[in-house]
Amino acid sequence: MGKIRIKRIYDIPKESDGYRVLVDRIWPRGVSKESAKLDDWIKEIAPSDKLRKWFDHDPDKFEEFDKRYRIELQEKVDKLKELREKSKENILTLLYGAKDTEHNQAIILKKVLEE
Repeated sequence: MGKIRIKRIYDIPKESDGYRVLVDRIWPRGVSKESAKLDDWIKEIAPSDKLRKWFDHDPDKFEEFDKRYRIELQEKVDKLKELREKSKENILTLLYGAKDTEHNQAIILKKVLEE
């Protein structure tokens, strides 16, 4: 398997990012589609609106968020397979918009893809 990275969408895109995929359900504020330099935007792989709103980027809820998000991901087998395939071909960079670099869905998604 190739390398999977995570990166904030607000960070400067680099050639070394490889295949760039936004894994947020909502488009990040202040980022134009042109400046994002995306290869794909897979909204369906992001946490559900209900889960996202419940979590509300509260670090104290992260452990439970991890469990609930993994349950949701069990229904996204095709999207997970697609991302794993991309990571075999190239570097795969999962992009997210959250300010918190330690408590977000991209961290969990990366772990799931690498399992």
